[in-house]
Amino acid sequence: MEGSVPRLSRVALIAMPPDDLRIFGIRHHGPGSARSLLHALDAFAPQVVLIEGPPEANDLVSLASRTDLEPPVALLVYSQEAPKKASVFPFATFSPEWQAIQFALARGIGVRFIDLPQSHSLAQSDGEGEEDDAQSIGRGDPIKPLALAAGYGDTERWWDHLVESRQGKDLEVFTAIHEMMCALRSQLDLPRSLNEQRREAYMRKCIRAARADAFERIAVVCGAYHTPALVEMPPARQDDELLRGLPKAKISVAWVPWSYERLSYASGYGAGVESPAWYELLWNKGVALGPEWLTRAARLLRADDLPASSAHTIEACRLAEALTAVRDRAVPSLTEYNDAAVAVMGAGDSRNLHLIARRWHFDGRLGKVPEDFPAAPLQKDLNALQRRLRLQASAEEKVLDLDLREPLDRERSHLLLRLRILGIEWGKPPARATVQKGTFHEIWQLLWQPEFAIALVEASRYGHTLEQASSTLLAEKSVSAQRLSELVVLLDDALFADLSDAIQPLVSAIERRAAAQADVLQLLEAITPLVAVFRYGNVRQTDVGLVDRILVILIPRMFIGLIPAAINIDSDAARELQRRLASVEQSLAAFANAGFLEGWRDCLARLCAGESTHPLLAGYGYRLLYDAKMLPFEDLAMALSRALSVGNAPELGANWIEGLLGGSGTLLIHDDRLRAVLDLWLRGVPEEHFIQVLPLLRRTFANFPVGERRVLGERLKSGSAAASAVAPAHSDDFDEEAARAVLPVLALIWNEESSQ
Repeated sequence: MEGSVPRLSRVALIAMPPDDLRIFGIRHHGPGSARSLLHALDAFAPQVVLIEGPPEANDLVSLASRTDLEPPVALLVYSQEAPKKASVFPFATFSPEWQAIQFALARGIGVRFIDLPQSHSLAQSDGEGEEDDAQSIGRGDPIKPLALAAGYGDTERWWDHLVESRQGKDLEVFTAIHEMMCALRSQLDLPRSLNEQRREAYMRKCIRAARADAFERIAVVCGAYHTPALVEMPPARQDDELLRGLPKAKISVAWVPWSYERLSYASGYGAGVESPAWYELLWNKGVALGPEWLTRAARLLRADDLPASSAHTIEACRLAEALTAVRDRAVPSLTEYNDAAVAVMGAGDSRNLHLIARRWHFDGRLGKVPEDFPAAPLQKDLNALQRRLRLQASAEEKVLDLDLREPLDRERSHLLLRLRILGIEWGKPPARATVQKGTFHEIWQLLWQPEFAIALVEASRYGHTLEQASSTLLAEKSVSAQRLSELVVLLDDALFADLSDAIQPLVSAIERRAAAQADVLQLLEAITPLVAVFRYGNVRQTDVGLVDRILVILIPRMFIGLIPAAINIDSDAARELQRRLASVEQSLAAFANAGFLEGWRDCLARLCAGESTHPLLAGYGYRLLYDAKMLPFEDLAMALSRALSVGNAPELGANWIEGLLGGSGTLLIHDDRLRAVLDLWLRGVPEEHFIQVLPLLRRTFANFPVGERRVLGERLKSGSAAASAVAPAHSDDFDEEAARAVLPVLALIWNEESSQ
């Protein structure tokens, strides 16, 4: 390892800031940095505090003094023309930037953000952003060599030990950080992206501007890596040249709630922390953290019915102290406490701790932003609806059981569905008919994600309310929909979300598409969801009369187009059509419209009678008619005999049987006569054809459930399919008197033959 770590010689002369300027290099979201920063700011008594952050948010900084703005929160900066282009700058209570803001606002001194404006960054093309990302990746982690040299596996652990877990309020730590960064940047030949150079150029420009405003003591709070670039000031014209000609976009800024879970992601400043809940404890308590941290773990484990006693907690605290001594650390860190918890509470297995990791490290914390703060219109409408419907956002997953007979619960369902239409999946949707507690209930799983704030901004271009925006979006999608089934899904969404403004345009679009639709597969695909809407729409007190009107148009057209679609097609197309027919059969049976059912049975009869109908579909049609008791066994046996005739190709008979059985062996199990017909046919297949037929039949019978195959085998083995059960000639309609009338004729013939 030592060979891979470059040796850093101490720079003979390190440039230090002038007396009127103090540059504090911090780690974003670091509690130790924040504690030392407050002490340093108090000692320096600056007249203005400059902070690495988006300058567009300077007008919103003063709102951070409001006590009802509860971290974690974030500054959301987005392009007005393309809201998808957005940056988020999160803050926790223990973030050094947040504490610097509070310090300045409490003393009435100036505070400004000085990073490169997002109006330039968000105006960049995607290619430029990817190039900068590639250069940053090429640079890697510049501090990692120092962490490796100190015996740490990664920079996070090393920095946490040296800076964030320090319990003192040190002024010297910032001098040491600055010297370290100067040495790194001068000794290591690290690539720097153009965007990074521009950021540092703009920070220097802001420092010059603060001096021009006659501030005599200027404090700069920035990421530690940038401190050398802000001390050695190049000529102003050099920075101006770097910043000249940058593209610019119109920008909007807002405070939005954030969560501890999202604080662990690298965003905004490019920094994320492993355990925000641990850092909060480190910030608030400072010392003797082990008992509280491990007690929290034990409490969460017990809530999941896992063993974790007080003895476990005490022993884990002792083990963490021992690990600290073995590892030559000054105080136990998060690593020692986590390792001790796994060893003691998990008995060396980390799986139990993984079960509680999300609650342990993130604590379900979600910040709050006052409703009177600047926000997108859609966000304001959502806030009002959440308040009226008593449905507040939470970073913890919750189950919401809605009774659709209640007006309040129906409105809640409408809200969640409208958000889903806009791409904001606050709730995981239930099935259209939740049968667990009856069709009046919907079960939702709710989990609010902070990035939904960005989606709300983007969706604001469709309207200023959720109802208006979701209706407009559905109307826009209806124009670009390529298939009839897509329009039906959109109508489904509109009906269940109670979007009256979108329903009529969608119905008109479906009627126009259906009138010109020649593809029967699309008609079949559309009927099933429409029937489901018709059946369950009334639970929500939704007017489904328009759906009935559509079905009156679609179903007869389907009857007309089905027969031509079933002839002269290959097996793959036939199987696809069979799947659609099965779905329509179930839907029409549930619809219980006598006229439609009669037309459907007649359509199936014509399908079976067609000479060019694919045998798979013919067999399936006979099965549906037989199940509906619209076809006597004798007619079925006759059709089966024709299909299995020796004059037909073996694969034709196998396909017919596959369609007849329809993926289930129930019919063969309970119908001895039909089973006997098939058994005798298979026994009589010529040897040269048996090899062709066997794979086709194997595919058919392999789709039967295991239990059905077992019972069917037992029936065949027992020989219950007697030959006497087969012949349809043994009919109850046999006319014995007419048969006896031919006996004299037969006797005369036989006598004549015998005399010859």
